[in-house]
Amino acid sequence: MAHDFPALKNDLLLRAARGEPVERVPVWIMRQAGRYLPEFRELRSKHDFFTICQTPELAAEITLQPIRRFDLDAAIIFSDILVIPQALGMTVEMRPGVGPVLPQPLESPSDMKKLLTPVNVNEQLGYVFKALTLTRQKLAGKVPLIGFSGAPWTLMGYMIEGGGSKTMSKAKAWLYQHPQSSRDLLKLITDVVVDYLIEQVAAGAQLLQVFESNAEYLGPDLFKEFALPCIRDICSRVKAGVKARNLGDIPMTIFAKGAHYALKEISESGYDVMGIDWTVDPLVAREAVSGKKITLQGNFDPCGLYAPPEEIQRQVKTMVEKFGKSQYIANLGHGIYPDMKPEHAEVFINAVHSH
Repeated sequence: MAHDFPALKNDLLLRAARGEPVERVPVWIMRQAGRYLPEFRELRSKHDFFTICQTPELAAEITLQPIRRFDLDAAIIFSDILVIPQALGMTVEMRPGVGPVLPQPLESPSDMKKLLTPVNVNEQLGYVFKALTLTRQKLAGKVPLIGFSGAPWTLMGYMIEGGGSKTMSKAKAWLYQHPQSSRDLLKLITDVVVDYLIEQVAAGAQLLQVFESNAEYLGPDLFKEFALPCIRDICSRVKAGVKARNLGDIPMTIFAKGAHYALKEISESGYDVMGIDWTVDPLVAREAVSGKKITLQGNFDPCGLYAPPEEIQRQVKTMVEKFGKSQYIANLGHGIYPDMKPEHAEVFINAVHSH
C-alpha cells in the first residue's frame, strides 16, 4: 500500500548518500535516541525495552526525541538488531547492566531446527513497520527517516554466544568446525534481513543501514568467506526488491565496525555509503575507495565527546577537513555512550554544521 507522506524539507542526507552536491555536511549520531537523553530515561523507566520497540507510539516518540532537541539531519527508527533472532523464535531479554541476553543460544548445528522458518516479516515484525509509518507521519518532512538491520554474521554471533562477547569464540568456532552449517545459518538470516529491509522501505524508511557490528572479530579471510557474501547479497536483493515494488531507488549504508582490513572489498559491495569506525584514518578510507562513487560516513571517536567543548570543535574541524565536504555524512565511529552529556552531543552536531 502506498502512503501519503509529508514532503521532505531537508534532504541533505539523501543527497550526500547519492554523492550529489550539498551546501553543508549532514550529520546524525548512531544511538542518537537513547539513554544519554533524560527524556529517554524517563520513558524507559516506565516500559520494558522490547515493549518500547513493539509499541509503535512509544518507538516513534523515542525516535523523535533527539530530533526535537538537536539540529540533526536524520532520524533513525528506534528498534534493535535482535528483533530478527526474536522473529526466528529465540528469546531475547534486555538485562540491566548486562545488555542483551539470549538464554537459549544455538549450541550446535542441530539447534538450528528449533528456529521458526520461514519468517513472515509482516506477522513477526509488523510493529517495526507500523512504527516507521507513524514516525514518518510525525516527522512532517523535517528530516529523512533511516531504517536498519543487523548483518547476518553479527546476528549469528549473538544467536550462538547468547549475548555480547569479548572474543566471539563460540560463533567463530562454528565457522571453523561447521562451515556448511554456518553458511546455512547465514543464508537463513540473510533471507529474513532482505524481506525485513524491503518492508521497511514500503513502510516509509528513506535510507537503510546494515550494521555489521561484529566485523572486528573476523580477519580478512573469514570476513571474505562468510560475512561479505551476505552483505553483498542483501544490498543487491533489497535494491532489486524495492525497485520491483516501485518504491524508487533507496540509498543503502554498510557499517562494518572494525573491518579496517576490508575497506576496499566493502566499498565494492554495492552500497551507496560506507560507514567507518574511529580506528580508521579518514584519509586512509578515502584512499581505499578512490575512483569509486561511494559516500563515507563517520567517524568521530564516541569517547571524544567527553572532551571540553572547544576540543570537540577543534577535532570535528580536523575530521571534516580530512573527509572533505562532498560524499560525506558526519557521524560518530560507533554509538554514543549512555553517560554522555547531551550538551556535548549538541556541540558535535553544531560543529559539523559550522564547517
